[in-house]
Amino acid sequence: MIKSILPLSSIIALRFFGLFIVLPVLSVYALDLHGANTTLVGIVVGGYALTQMIFQVPFGIMSDKLGRKGTIITGLILFGIGSIFCAIADDILLLMLGRFLQGAGAIGAVVTATISDLVKEEQRPKAMATMGMAIGISFAAAMVLGPTISTFTGVESLFYLTAIIAFGSIFILIKFVPNPPQIIHSYPSDKQFIQVIKNKNLIKMNITNFLQKGLMTFAFMIIPIILIKTFHWEMGDLWKVYLPSMICGFLVMAPAAIIAEKKGKFREILALGIIFFAISYLIIGFSSSAAFFVVGVVIFFIGFNMHEPIMQSLASKFAKVHQRGLVLGIFNACGYFGTFIGGLLGGIFFQKVSLTALVITIAVICLIWIILILTMANPSKRKTLYVPLDRDSKENSDKLNNISEIDEWYINDTEQTIVVKYDSEKINEEIILNALKL
Repeated sequence: MIKSILPLSSIIALRFFGLFIVLPVLSVYALDLHGANTTLVGIVVGGYALTQMIFQVPFGIMSDKLGRKGTIITGLILFGIGSIFCAIADDILLLMLGRFLQGAGAIGAVVTATISDLVKEEQRPKAMATMGMAIGISFAAAMVLGPTISTFTGVESLFYLTAIIAFGSIFILIKFVPNPPQIIHSYPSDKQFIQVIKNKNLIKMNITNFLQKGLMTFAFMIIPIILIKTFHWEMGDLWKVYLPSMICGFLVMAPAAIIAEKKGKFREILALGIIFFAISYLIIGFSSSAAFFVVGVVIFFIGFNMHEPIMQSLASKFAKVHQRGLVLGIFNACGYFGTFIGGLLGGIFFQKVSLTALVITIAVICLIWIILILTMANPSKRKTLYVPLDRDSKENSDKLNNISEIDEWYINDTEQTIVVKYDSEKINEEIILNALKL
């Protein structure tokens, strides 16, 4: 599993590093460009997410039908070209175009779907947690390195670095990532889109990703501006708030993932993270000193990093094998739409509405969000059975369609196994094995 997951985790972590490294300084940098105002700056901060949102589902569908690797390469090329446009931008509109192109390389869902293809169901939580940890490390490194590097070499150098990372990731993909297994299933593909968008659990996960990413972008919109404009910090000092935030956030990632995955406490971890979001924004909104403001930022990233290792894994648990690209495409599209809206509304309302009113509104939204999460199904009751593919099991496999307690089944032709996902509270594996032997 490790040989398959580490290269993919490094690709997605490097890509996120390229996106994250400019976030701590982007709003202040963009505000000084020709033609800039806070609304346009908000679009620049969250603009990549708009094209991410638009292309997530097409990329996911393309990967389901045409293959994962080619789709990922296409996305990395677009991401690299967009980074070069950002690096050479001398006005706000060209920077905005570059950010839109960066976002057009929407490979997040495809990478996650590839990981789901390459590992067994019981190994998937560890694989997703590994990816989440890699993203968390890249996030922490970017928060520290972004302000530091830009102080010495300029923000433009961060975009050139991002382009190098994008094209280097293509080499990692081709050289070290194995091809996904060949899957045979009996599910019709013509109705899968309707099935996915009507799934209540996926709707709740999509809303969760939208709100989480929206609050993150709004935070990155206001944190550097308030610290520099209100508390008179220098850009090179921003690492002093991001470093402790990332350290504290990183420390909670592993315990949160273990409690969620091993103990089946997904809903509880998500709800606790939301509580941290509400508390952090209230502290940020009512801060009268830089020290108190920094405490609020630290609490925010603790909540954010509690969510990050389990979000993709939890969404994939509600997806059938032939829907993974589509499901994760919609899931990630909702997250990136939240990113865009967070930046846009942050730019619009930051100067028109008091910060205290904004954070009180956010706290109320978080309360409603918690109630929504607690009504979501617990996926830990679903089990997976692997049956060796022989003549009897292959001939009798269609009988599995008549067992209502089975969530899905398919044939992994590469590994010569039948994979059966079922509700362990309603049926045991002996009944399934007997059905395949008769």
